[in-house]
Amino acid sequence: DTGGYKGYGYATVVEILSSALQQGAYLKMLTGLKEGKKVPYSLGHFFIAIDINAFTDPDDFKRTTGNILRDLRASRKMPGQSRIFTAGEKEYDTWIKRKDIGVPFSEHLLREYRELCKQYDLEEFLKEF
Repeated sequence: DTGGYKGYGYATVVEILSSALQQGAYLKMLTGLKEGKKVPYSLGHFFIAIDINAFTDPDDFKRTTGNILRDLRASRKMPGQSRIFTAGEKEYDTWIKRKDIGVPFSEHLLREYRELCKQYDLEEFLKEF
């Protein structure tokens, strides 16, 4: 076996950076429940900016990153699955579709939107619906 512990270690680092620095919730605290009752989430976030030039040539970085993602997507699939998605792919596919056809509204939400537009005299915004 190689690399098994790395995922656990990386997940731990992400958990620490996303919670301990901000004193946010972590691990089992993220259930949204306390003693069986719903409680607000106390989510923490962590963002990092990396100067790729400080480590390697950006074109080499992009090429290697692309190779990693292609290798992941080319991995053996679980039975019954047609493809492997890498991080952000599903969201990107959704964005591509919705930028052309728009964001779908449920009938309930659309009705509520129309009522609010009428209530606040914003009916010009109804033209697109």
